[in-house]
Amino acid sequence: MEIKDQHGRTFKTLRISLTNLCNFGCVYCVNSDDKGEVNEVNSSPLLHLDYNVLAEYVILLHKVLNFESVRLTGGEPMLYQNLIPFIHILSSNGIKSIKMTTNGFSLKQKAEALAAAGVKDINVSLDAVDPDVFRAVAKRNFLKQVLDGIEAAQHNGISVKLNAVIMRGLNENQILPLLDYAISKNIAIRYLELMRMGHFYSKNFNENFFPMKEIITAISTKYTLHPYNYRNPSATAQIFQLENGFEFGIIANESEPFCSDCDRLRLDSSGNIYGCLSEEKSEYIGGIVHDEVKLSEKLMEALKHKQPLKFKGSPLKMISIGG
Repeated sequence: MEIKDQHGRTFKTLRISLTNLCNFGCVYCVNSDDKGEVNEVNSSPLLHLDYNVLAEYVILLHKVLNFESVRLTGGEPMLYQNLIPFIHILSSNGIKSIKMTTNGFSLKQKAEALAAAGVKDINVSLDAVDPDVFRAVAKRNFLKQVLDGIEAAQHNGISVKLNAVIMRGLNENQILPLLDYAISKNIAIRYLELMRMGHFYSKNFNENFFPMKEIITAISTKYTLHPYNYRNPSATAQIFQLENGFEFGIIANESEPFCSDCDRLRLDSSGNIYGCLSEEKSEYIGGIVHDEVKLSEKLMEALKHKQPLKFKGSPLKMISIGG
């Protein structure tokens, strides 16, 4: 069975949400009204499959779809107890491009092991380089640990990319400092527009939303931009180039939707697949994952969840599905 919809879309990248636990409390992910420790908010820990079983699911999905890359997300994937053995299984079973998105807190301690296991690319969520603004966003004083982790990843040959969610009234004053930092470290950076997800789905979105055009305006106060930009097929980021040749990206989910050629599939650690963040509905693949015909049917159902043009928002919580 060919896994393709009427728009010609299929699944070529897999995002695996290994856990819904996190040791940060970033305001775009965690509701500020929640109480208690961050790793206890929003929901109890997911009922995780054994890491060997979850890895088997990924390998069988890869057999059907031939993924170009697999990205590990969370919550915070570094909190996944069997992270390194899980990665070893994937890399030893033909999955060559294993990436990760992390808050970077444990990266200094784990960079060497991650590189040895087969991780070649890491996205680090870094929403500010000013300690006070960092704490305002992440609700933690962990900036130094994150910056040390970035250096450790680079030292171990891992390609690093920064993700910065820009929110009005909170960290828009960090757009230029983040860019300056990225240039100084020769690290790619992607600015992200806020998404209509979780607690921002039904309220407080518009007042916190900071659009792509204002990000560009802020950058233009210091740097000259070339007049052209581009987005690679199935990519999320519009790429811009400064006069000095340095490129940065903006993931403009609202301003410049990229649903039309989206190729992402999501898998959580309970064995549910999600074809689109706009749909709460998932497809459970436990029990049928060894049946290629039935698995293909589930994948076609997941593919039907994709939006034709634009993300419509979702009550799904970022901490549970990885964005």
